[in-house]
Amino acid sequence: MTDPYNPGPQYGPPGTGPDLNKSADPSQPQYPQADPYGQPQFGQPADPYAQQQPGGYGQPGGYGQPGGYPPAPYQQTQGYNPNDPEAPYGRDQFGVPFSDKQKLIAGLLQIFLGAFGVGRFYTGYTGIAIAQIAVTWLTCGIGGIWPLVDGIMMLVGKVPDSDGRPLRD
Repeated sequence: MTDPYNPGPQYGPPGTGPDLNKSADPSQPQYPQADPYGQPQFGQPADPYAQQQPGGYGQPGGYGQPGGYPPAPYQQTQGYNPNDPEAPYGRDQFGVPFSDKQKLIAGLLQIFLGAFGVGRFYTGYTGIAIAQIAVTWLTCGIGGIWPLVDGIMMLVGKVPDSDGRPLRD
């Protein structure tokens, strides 16, 4: 008695051995035999994802990368990242590392204590902070509009820190 699931060695060209898709029970469904060259059978829709090609995902080759695909663009990550020593607080969409300073803190310090240049001292701009103090006090408070607008710009994210890195959320 032969086992239909283990027919033994197959001799001859591929596709000439016993048909394992045929079942002894006629009530079982019959599945079409796949073409050995990966081409869809006549009348069958082509499925480009059905067969894994060399150099695909997880296999060597393709674009010269180990995974077969080009590297993904930098993704914005939140929080501390110990795996990237150059960007422990993550990177923005352009790959620039985030600052260790926060937008919210810098903006609120600049809005409420901008007459003393506190927001600019926080971000590392000592010269601008001293200039804001001088302008605010020498104009008897009228120059306080500058720190107010500067604080709003910090909250929006238009002001980087003194190293040129964007402030983090």
